[in-house]
Amino acid sequence: MFDPSPLLSLVARRRAAALRQQDTVGVQQAQLHGLLRQARKTRFAHDHDFAGIRSIHDFQDRVPIRSYEDFWNDYWSEGFPDVAGLTWSGRVRFMATSSGTTTGRTKYLPVSDAMIRSNRRAAIDVAVHHLANHPESRPLAGRTFMLGGSTAFRDLGHGVRGGDLSGIAASTQARWMRAFSFPPPELALLDNWEEKLETLARLSLHQRISMISGTPTWLLILFERLHELTGGAPPFPDLQLLVHGGVAWDLYRERFRPFLQQTSAATREVYPASEGFIAIADRGSGEGMRLMADNGIFFEFVPLSELDADRPVRHWVGNLETGEDYAIILTTNSGMFAYRIGDTVRFVDRKPPRLLITGRTSYMLSAFGEHLIGTEIDQAVNAAAHATGLTVNEYCVGPVLSRRKGTVGHHLFIVETGTPVTDPILAQRAAAFRETVDSTLDALSRDYGTHRRNGVGMAGPSLRFVNPGTFARWMARKGKSGGQHKVPRVISDPSRFTMMTHEIAAESPELRYPQQDAGSSRRLPLSA
Repeated sequence: MFDPSPLLSLVARRRAAALRQQDTVGVQQAQLHGLLRQARKTRFAHDHDFAGIRSIHDFQDRVPIRSYEDFWNDYWSEGFPDVAGLTWSGRVRFMATSSGTTTGRTKYLPVSDAMIRSNRRAAIDVAVHHLANHPESRPLAGRTFMLGGSTAFRDLGHGVRGGDLSGIAASTQARWMRAFSFPPPELALLDNWEEKLETLARLSLHQRISMISGTPTWLLILFERLHELTGGAPPFPDLQLLVHGGVAWDLYRERFRPFLQQTSAATREVYPASEGFIAIADRGSGEGMRLMADNGIFFEFVPLSELDADRPVRHWVGNLETGEDYAIILTTNSGMFAYRIGDTVRFVDRKPPRLLITGRTSYMLSAFGEHLIGTEIDQAVNAAAHATGLTVNEYCVGPVLSRRKGTVGHHLFIVETGTPVTDPILAQRAAAFRETVDSTLDALSRDYGTHRRNGVGMAGPSLRFVNPGTFARWMARKGKSGGQHKVPRVISDPSRFTMMTHEIAAESPELRYPQQDAGSSRRLPLSA
């Protein structure tokens, strides 16, 4: 098999040199004006006087921030599935389906040909950053395994097809890449996740796989199955790069280590969203992902404290600050203008802009005024896992409101470890797990500690362990296996969290073992 890695290395060196010289501020200004120009003949442009926009300030003054529901109700529903000319010029052949992990409602997001090209360029940049850090690597020496959604699309009418974004990416990849890709088209079509995973696991053992990409949740299931099939031998001895994104890597790093340490594989985090490719790690793990400033998206950032204001302050790369938690706002080459995607980020660098994903705006817990964000909750669960020596596969958390007079509510953590719930070790370590979560959140969040210490705001967290595989079965039953589907770790709506708890209990009858009720009404020490 021809190895084009040396050619890719040449492209990577040139691209890396260009990125080192990039003027992010100037590039982002050019991106916005280019997007406005391309969409100038749309109804959206007419409604918002694109012809009169001369600056970023003009844009922010004329184009308010919108949610998916706003775009759907005001524009896309009118001609669905044919949205040509509404918010973007030209025909839109694909609609990416996004299952709204916190609302449960399926969303249809336009994917233009321009966005498809942008996603291809992003894939090349992943290799660029990998080779910049590992110049000796040969990532195209074998095949690239894309563990994504099905390429079997739903015909929405008018020549428009709907499906998973990863399936759209696989079906529209550059022709030259198809010879280096796995799985083949006939297997990529499979939409039964269990059948697909088993088939791909067995067939991939006969392939020389040098790159693999996917969501950590599903990649881990694949690797564990490969481990069974090989009897513990490294399934992909020629693996050079594992690309991951979609969920925080910290919970998975140690679990992947035994599989990867038998190879020379590096890992690289990416930040792809259904609305566009946002950032790629250009340095080491945990050092932030570099914003893709020149790839068809104009970025804005709204401080979380401003998010519900009538006219929130809108930052961009020209005036963003490090250390601030922002809701991210996109204007894209698929016809989304000042679109709130629901993610929250925090910048660690300005030149160039590098960010960490801190959660989702809907992944905030504040039923009792505690104001916790997703990254803080992840850190607390990670700390508890390390403190107790337990391996956390997945978890979810939500508020439980008090129904009795004189009592207060609490958070319930449903945690899937690698240990069966009947193992006495869980009962022995449950209290330490719960208390570590509690104390870590106290250290990370002043509001959390305040509400815990005064004895009337909220009680300590409660904990339920479930058996290995529980969340995967629950996701499968919901029709959300594989692809970009992720377990919703934080459910802020008490009624929806209660419903989810009942659904998970159906998958794991042992949900109520061991009993670790909230009741840890123990107050945090005043001096803590």
